[in-house]
Amino acid sequence: MKTPCIGIVGWSGSGKTTLLEKLINELGLAGLKVNVIKHSHHDVILEPKHKDTARFRQAGAQEVLLASPYRIALVRELRDQTEPSLDDLLKELAPADVNLIEGYKWAEIPKIEVWRPGLGKPALYPTDLWIKAVASDQTKPSDAREGLIWLDLNQTHAVWQYVMQLIQTLHTQYEKTSPQA
Repeated sequence: MKTPCIGIVGWSGSGKTTLLEKLINELGLAGLKVNVIKHSHHDVILEPKHKDTARFRQAGAQEVLLASPYRIALVRELRDQTEPSLDDLLKELAPADVNLIEGYKWAEIPKIEVWRPGLGKPALYPTDLWIKAVASDQTKPSDAREGLIWLDLNQTHAVWQYVMQLIQTLHTQYEKTSPQA
């Protein structure tokens, strides 16, 4: 069965990562397996230059896999290749109950926008119909589109309840559309 994907989008400094940390913890406590994909526009430094894995990459290795009794990390250098699509990245993940996606504002997946008007950045929800809910520290504006769910960003439990409901809804939709064996 297809794994539901839920995007968490918003401007830098809005609280996406903090909300995700809390949601991941609560979803785990509820017994769900959670994967996360985080998109960054910046070069990502995963280890200091002097460490073995960085030295192997600098020497020209295409992929370096670091394994320990606690975790594994696979680093793939893109070099002159284009950045993989979100769909390609999702294929790399282990099976889970939900994939939470931070970033990928343009992705056509159900999304929750974390919006703090105090940042002085415009809301994304007015022009993105894939945004199904907004978690904000402001009350819902009177001109918000019909059907848009408005959540109090400071009430993480309410956001978690919405995410649980959305996961169930997506699972049900996938069951209805998947071919029968």
